[in-house]
Amino acid sequence: MSGPIGKPTPYIDGVEKVRGQAMYTDDYKLPNMLYLTFLRSTESHAKIKSLDISSAKSYPGVVAVATGKDIPVSFGILPISPDETAMAVEKVRYNGEIVAAVAGKTVEAAQEAVKNIKVEYESITAFTDPHDSLEKCNLEEQIHPHTKDGKNIHKTAELRFNEPEKELETAKYKQTGFFKFAGVTHAFTEPHSTLAIWNGDKTLTVISATQVPHYLHKNLSKVLGLPLHKIQVQKPALGGGFGGKSDPFPHEMITAYMAMKTKQPVKCTFSREEVFITHHGRHPTEMSMSVSCDNSGKITALDTDIIIDGGAYGSFGVVTSYYNGVLLQGPYKIDKFGFRTRRAYTNKHQCGAMRGHGAVNPRYAVEVILDMLAQDLNMDPCDLRNKNFLPENSFTVGEFRITSNGVRDCLDTVRKKSDWDKRYGKLPYGRGLGIACGFFISGSALPIIWNRYPQTVVHAKLDFDGRIVMFSGASEIGQGSDTMLVQIAAEELGIALDYVQVEVADTKTTPVDLGSYSSRVTFMVGNAAKTASSNIRKEMAKAIGKEKNVSPDKLIFANSRIQTQDKSIDLSWEDGVEIAMAGRGAFVESGHYISPKLGGKYKGAGAGLSPSYSFGAFISEVTVNSDTGEVNVEKIWAAHDCGKALNPLAVEGQIEGSIHMGIGQALTEEMRYKNGQQMNPNFFDYRIPSSVDTPDMDISIIESNDPEGPYGAKEAGEGPIHPVLPSIGNAVYDAVGIRMMELPMTPDKVLSKLKEMS
Repeated sequence: MSGPIGKPTPYIDGVEKVRGQAMYTDDYKLPNMLYLTFLRSTESHAKIKSLDISSAKSYPGVVAVATGKDIPVSFGILPISPDETAMAVEKVRYNGEIVAAVAGKTVEAAQEAVKNIKVEYESITAFTDPHDSLEKCNLEEQIHPHTKDGKNIHKTAELRFNEPEKELETAKYKQTGFFKFAGVTHAFTEPHSTLAIWNGDKTLTVISATQVPHYLHKNLSKVLGLPLHKIQVQKPALGGGFGGKSDPFPHEMITAYMAMKTKQPVKCTFSREEVFITHHGRHPTEMSMSVSCDNSGKITALDTDIIIDGGAYGSFGVVTSYYNGVLLQGPYKIDKFGFRTRRAYTNKHQCGAMRGHGAVNPRYAVEVILDMLAQDLNMDPCDLRNKNFLPENSFTVGEFRITSNGVRDCLDTVRKKSDWDKRYGKLPYGRGLGIACGFFISGSALPIIWNRYPQTVVHAKLDFDGRIVMFSGASEIGQGSDTMLVQIAAEELGIALDYVQVEVADTKTTPVDLGSYSSRVTFMVGNAAKTASSNIRKEMAKAIGKEKNVSPDKLIFANSRIQTQDKSIDLSWEDGVEIAMAGRGAFVESGHYISPKLGGKYKGAGAGLSPSYSFGAFISEVTVNSDTGEVNVEKIWAAHDCGKALNPLAVEGQIEGSIHMGIGQALTEEMRYKNGQQMNPNFFDYRIPSSVDTPDMDISIIESNDPEGPYGAKEAGEGPIHPVLPSIGNAVYDAVGIRMMELPMTPDKVLSKLKEMS
C-alpha cells in the first residue's frame, strides 16, 4: 500500500476542535429557540397520585409544559424490551426520573417554572439491591408488570456446553472465586444535548449528541407517530460517548415533542448531575466463577453464575446479559463451558452499554482465576495462558468463528518488553507485575433490529472539481472514523487526502449505518468505503481506457496521477476526472457490508457473533503502599491485535484511552447510592484518573491481517480495555500477596485484605 493506509494520520477534524471551531450540539443557537428543563422524581419507586402543572404553565416566559401522558409510547434500543417512556406514566421507577418538562424562553424561566409543579407520590417498596429483585413480590411492587414469576428479573441468559459442572466436580485443579464490581459511568466530556426543529413543511429535524442516529430516527418515529421520511437526525461534533450515547434517550423524545407542540426550536442540554443520573453505564456485578485445568495447565472447564444490577429499565440489558457469559469463550479454548446471567431490575438509574460492553468484569474474574491456577501448578502465568490459546481458523465451543488471531504474538511481545521472565515474582515487596489477556468482537454480526438490509452503506461521489465526497451514516465519536473514510478513498484512488471530504451521520443525506457501538465501524464501514472507492476507480479506468485505447487494468492510480507502467499514458488526476465525467457528469458509486452467516442454531447462538475478533495481552507494573493501601500503576506494556492498523496514530490513542479508563475502574471509580439516590453525581466525588495518575505506556500494535477486514483491519476501540483491570489485579498479588476480588481497589479494601492476610 503506497497511500495513507497504515501511516500515522492526524484526524481531519483535529484542528477545528483544538481551535474551538467544531460545532457541538449545544453550540447551535436559533431564533426563537426555547430551552427545556425537567422536573425529576424525588422518589425511587412510587405511584404518581396527582400532578399539577397549572402554575408552571402560567409562569412568565413559559411556552409549554408536558407530562408522561402526552407521549406515553414506550421505546428502547432493543425491540425485545421497549420498556421506557419519555416521562414517567402513572409511576416513577428511580430517583431522578423525568416527571414533567417545561419549555421556556430562557433557561431561567423554565427552571423557575419547574419549581411550581406540584406532584404527590404514594411510595412503593423500592428494590435497590439486585438480590431482593430475585425474590417474589406483590404485583404492585413489581418494577415492571411484564416480569415473570412475580420477580423483578429482566433477563436470564444461560448456556451450557458439554456439562462443565461435572468436570468441575472431579477436577484435581480447580479454583472458585467470588467477585464484586461497582457500577461505573462513561464520564464523557460533552454532556447530553439535543436540539429539535419543527420545519415549515411539517418535517422534524433533530440535532443530537448520539452514537446511533439511525436507531434514534427509528424510535422518534415510533414515539411521536411521525413517518420515517418526515424525520431528519443529524449528529454534529461529539465530545465522547464510550457507549453512553448509544441509546435513544427520553430527553431526545421530549425535546422533539416540544418542538412539534410549540412549532419553535427547542434545545435541551444536561448539567453534569443530570448526565450522572441518566447513566446507562457499566452494570454493578456479582459473580461466582469456577475454572479447572489438568496437570499440564490445559483448561478443562469454566462455569460462572452472574448477577447484574440493571437499574430501572432495559437499555442494552438483554445483550449485556449474554455478553457477560459468551465472550468468555476466548481467547482460550474451553470445551466444557457454561454460564448463567440474571439481570435484575432495581429502582436505580438504568445501566447499559459501556466500552468493552458486558465483558470487562467477567474478564477480570477469569484472568485472576487463571493466575490462581498457575500458582497451584507452580507454573508461570504466561506459560499457562500460552498453552490454552485458540488457534487461527477455528471455532469456539459456542461456534464463534475465529479467523485471524495474534494473541500469541501479543503475549510474547509484552513478556519480552517487560523483562517478565527475569522480574516476575522477584521484585521487592510492594512492587509487582501482572499479566492478562483480552478478546472482543469486531462488530456484531446481527443488527439490533432485524432486517434484510446491509449493516452499512457508503456512497462515494466524484464531481467536476476532482473532489471525492464520502457519504456515510457512520458516527464519528472521537475514534477517527471520518479520517478512516478519507484514508480509504485516498488509498483506493491514489490521491492526496485533501481531495477527499466527508458528509456523515445525517439520516436525510447519508445512507444508513447502524451506529458507533460494538466496535463495528472500522470493519463494516471500512469494507463498504473500500468497495465504494474501488468502484469509482473502476469506472474511471473504464472511461480512460476507452478513450486512450488501453485495457483498464493497465492503469495505475498513484500520487494523484493515472498512468500505465511504461508512462505512455500519464494523466493528472484532474485530467482523468475530466475524461471519466465526459458525457455523464458527476457520478456516485456505492459499497455495502453484510456480515456472513455465522453461528449455531441453539437459543442464544446469535449473542457475541462477529465476523472477526480482536485479541490482546497486557502486563502491568504496580506499587502498593502497605501502610496506606494506595495502589499506583507505574507502567503498562500493551499489545493489541487489531488486524491491520489503518491509522497507527488512532490505534495507539484508542489503546491509551482504554488503559486510562481501565485504571479508573480498577482503582477509583464507583457509583455510590443511598436508598436509591446517587451520592456522587459529579467529578469531585466520582474520581476519574487525572494526568498525574497516568502511567508510562509501552504500546505494541500487532497485525494479524484479518482475511475479511478492510486491508486486514479489525477493532481497536474496546478490546484493549479488557486486559487492563486484571493485569493490575494480578500485579497487586505479585506485589503484596493479596487477591483483590472487589473493584475498585480503593485503599480501604487493600488495607482490609492486608489485615486479613496478616
